[in-house]
Amino acid sequence: MNDTVKCLVKKVKQGNQLAFSELIKLYQHEVYRICFRLIRNRYEAEDLAQEAFLRAYQNINSHDSNKKFSSWLFRIATNLTIDRLKKKKPDYYLDAEVAGAEGMTMYTRIPDNHQLPEDQVIGMELQDTVQKAVFQLAPEYRSAIVLKYMEDLSLREISDIMQIPIGTVKTRVHRGRETLCKHLEPVP
Repeated sequence: MNDTVKCLVKKVKQGNQLAFSELIKLYQHEVYRICFRLIRNRYEAEDLAQEAFLRAYQNINSHDSNKKFSSWLFRIATNLTIDRLKKKKPDYYLDAEVAGAEGMTMYTRIPDNHQLPEDQVIGMELQDTVQKAVFQLAPEYRSAIVLKYMEDLSLREISDIMQIPIGTVKTRVHRGRETLCKHLEPVP
């Protein structure tokens, strides 16, 4: 696949717009997922993913062909999302109540996956707790945690995406984990 991506990037640099649409098809879900996990708002994540692809297309000639295109693209998406997070306070939460349905949150609207109701509630509470804790992290720690544990990227890939040394990535992941552990410790 890496050779295919390199070939597509080369074609895009030569002006082939169809090749870029192929790159979008390859990476659209991953880019959206990164944006969503950082910002926790579907509509903003869609906008950010679209903007990331637009910026990638506009700046395709600045991409170093010796480096992975996906890391470069994910870095654009991550930076755009972090910039958006720094500019505004979050105004939408998945644990917010659904209008007209007292006590119902977006988590309660998750489709049935054949678990017992008790197991679903426990799972939703745990997921809610972990997501809240991740969302409370500073953007640089949040992005490191999301890329490492939710996107399952290597430290090298995270380093490329965030444009920071691997040692800094390790530090951010470690500090992010420590902060998460403090947020997730049971209150006595």
